[in-house]
Amino acid sequence: MSNNPHLSVALEAARAGEEVIRHYYEANVKVTMKEDYTPVTVADVETEQKIREVILGAFPDHGFYGEETGHSNPDAEYTWLIDPIDGTKAFVRQYPFFSTQIALMHRGELVVGVSNGVMFNELAWASRGEGAYLNDRPIRVSALTEMRDAALSTGNIASLAADAQGWDGLGRLARQVNRTRGYGDFYHYHLLASGKIEIIVESDVNILDIAALSVIVREAGGVFTDLDGKPPILDTRSVLACSSADYHRRVFDLIHGGGE
Repeated sequence: MSNNPHLSVALEAARAGEEVIRHYYEANVKVTMKEDYTPVTVADVETEQKIREVILGAFPDHGFYGEETGHSNPDAEYTWLIDPIDGTKAFVRQYPFFSTQIALMHRGELVVGVSNGVMFNELAWASRGEGAYLNDRPIRVSALTEMRDAALSTGNIASLAADAQGWDGLGRLARQVNRTRGYGDFYHYHLLASGKIEIIVESDVNILDIAALSVIVREAGGVFTDLDGKPPILDTRSVLACSSADYHRRVFDLIHGGGE
């Protein structure tokens, strides 16, 4: 286990948030709608407050960018990126595809990631240069190399589907892989980092959804960019994650009009 104090506090914050989530999961939580018609519950708010208390209690000079409380101290050297319940719609409807996402960015680079799939009992984490772990065990991406053997998972793809070239590219990709599923949310990133699938494509995400997961995939040996091949930053809105640089190159070419 790492002696990294940032990672230790992130794990502590995730476990503190889990207590709130489990308390509310089977309760009749009150749901309100944001301006973009996404739901928010008292569980989201209280979970983020608990995480914020733990993190800023340990690192009061750090910045904090939370799904519910916004961005404070934005010029800090370190900034925490938090989605207390990524998958609130699933949480409200009581199916388990939701998680807590906690990441740390240092001078623009994501260096720590914790992803807690509470109802899956899957706690994944990673810190720069120290590898990736799932429930205390080291994890590594798949060693498969052929497209005909690869498994593809798609998440939110509304923007990709609305673009003729992108949609055609996804079709080219789907025809080359072994199987296509939509595991979605945190879960397909856990699968990728654990060597169980090889490719993930999403066109409609928020950095708070995927910041921690990008660290975990990278430290497990994978490649994680947006659909244009750029590393994740605060305004990233898409994902192309693969188990190897070779898969990433071939998938990129297929999506962008070549490779077949």
